[in-house]
Amino acid sequence: MDNIERRENGMVYKSDKSVYEQEKIARRLTYEINTMDTSDFEGIEKKVKELFGKCAGHVRVNPPFYCDYGINIEVGQKCFINYNCTMLDCAKIVIGDYCLFAPNVSIYAVGHPLHPAARNTGYMYAEEVHIGNNVWIGGNTVICAGVTIGDNVVIGAGSVVKKDIPSWSLAMGNPCEVVKEITDKDIEYYFRKKRFDEEAFEDMKKTWEANKGDKRFPFRSDENETV
Repeated sequence: MDNIERRENGMVYKSDKSVYEQEKIARRLTYEINTMDTSDFEGIEKKVKELFGKCAGHVRVNPPFYCDYGINIEVGQKCFINYNCTMLDCAKIVIGDYCLFAPNVSIYAVGHPLHPAARNTGYMYAEEVHIGNNVWIGGNTVICAGVTIGDNVVIGAGSVVKKDIPSWSLAMGNPCEVVKEITDKDIEYYFRKKRFDEEAFEDMKKTWEANKGDKRFPFRSDENETV
């Protein structure tokens, strides 16, 4: 079994010549993306869709962007990935719909053995990372191999996510921990204890009413009604 097969089967593997050849494809594409006119949103999106293994719909990436292979990145519709994000996609990185990534987010779906005698043989491992729908990842966050983040989650800036985060959670810190459950009571506030003004809130209610059932606008109360 060659090292590409080992990696794809979730086994330890080495980065040999065949693996490097796969990396070269991604490096050419990311170089093109990172040297494009940054106001060419359509051109960048077209090139990003060529890089990613799966892209369900509109996705906007602000260069620079870095990854190992690209083919192992799957992104849902209408996602936004801000400046200087890095995705080491030695295993699959699966991102849901309507996700927001702040600058300097890093996802590491790869790792090395703990013991130096094992590590220095060149063997490494790859573990998938899964991120749900409507997730906002704060700036300078690191997401480690094997992590699953649920739907409707906010990860605070500067977090290091080493374990799974359940849906409808605000989580932050190093190591990242859940600090509160997100409920429908939070919908009145846009920053800490600052409330939406009446005009804005009425406008939002019209949007929700016109888009009932749209997963862009989830409510906990809707989930409770279906239980």
